[in-house]
Amino acid sequence: MPNDMNYIDYLRLNNILDAQYPESDKQNKPAHDEMLFIIIHQTYELWFKQLLYEVESVNKIMQKPSLNDNSPELQTVVHRLSRCSTILKVLVHQIDIMETMTPMDFLDFRDMLRPASGFQSWQFKKLEAWLGLKYEHRHGQEYYISQLKQEQVDIIRKAETDQSLLELVNKWLERMPFFDEEDNWKNFQPAATVQEGLHIFWDEYRQRYLQSLASEEKNNYDLFDEVFVKDNTDGSQKNIAQGQQPRLLSSAACRAALFIMLYRGYPVLQLPFQLLTQLLEIDEQLGTWRYRHMNMVHRTIGKRIGTGGSTGRDYLRATLDKHYIFKEIAQLTSFLIERKRLPSLSREMERRLGFAV
Repeated sequence: MPNDMNYIDYLRLNNILDAQYPESDKQNKPAHDEMLFIIIHQTYELWFKQLLYEVESVNKIMQKPSLNDNSPELQTVVHRLSRCSTILKVLVHQIDIMETMTPMDFLDFRDMLRPASGFQSWQFKKLEAWLGLKYEHRHGQEYYISQLKQEQVDIIRKAETDQSLLELVNKWLERMPFFDEEDNWKNFQPAATVQEGLHIFWDEYRQRYLQSLASEEKNNYDLFDEVFVKDNTDGSQKNIAQGQQPRLLSSAACRAALFIMLYRGYPVLQLPFQLLTQLLEIDEQLGTWRYRHMNMVHRTIGKRIGTGGSTGRDYLRATLDKHYIFKEIAQLTSFLIERKRLPSLSREMERRLGFAV
């Protein structure tokens, strides 16, 4: 039986190409650039759908309790996260197209859109939640879902209760076995006396790190212990008391992530390092998108409020500063030292990481 699949039917092109209805045409006040405005935003929503599809699949893999760090599954995670960052780069470049519309072009139809706004993109809010942006860390909590329909609010609330990618990465890092296997360290040679209660490697690394600091960086003494030594799984009460956001990565997870960054050249650590790198790339591209969006809004409407009632550029500026999701991973680079200062691993640990035979 011949296959009657057709390009137009397969892609539902009749539905897609018949989905643009400019308000300016309805009101018999034609505005040429409204068609571009509609298509750009429809394309954004299609890409958001794809991003949700990819992140959902990644989170399902990361939920497995025994994910092998050198497995095809972890390769799949890295590959799909890389795809997400590439899609986000496309979203950034779409702003180039949007900026071909001048402020006067936009004013031809802007008032016809009220109170519709990109602020009502429930898919983007769900994506942020699945990646790991907590409600308590959001800017504009009082109205970030106020303009959504109830079924959309329910979707976002559900996404906020799901395990986020950041939470799953924290658990994955905590499972790293390198410091729980005593045989890996029985021939490790520290340069100084080991501090009681601290793993032999981290005591040695801590001392080398502190020796590497310039006199202006002495505040990092306490910060190192805050991040890597103290148990911060209680929500970092000190941070909360000081009006700061609680830490989301545990000390054990931070130690594992830093170890991956330090010794990423070893075969077993290459995929984990790529995973951490892709998380940082996603955050960077989201930040770039927010920055470009903010500047475009400022260029187009100046200090006017958004069509949805937000403060426009000021709101976007606040989200740019506050909505970095994987910033605790990015901040770990503050604790790197030069390669020549790195502690030499034991023969057993090198074999565990895949170099020695």
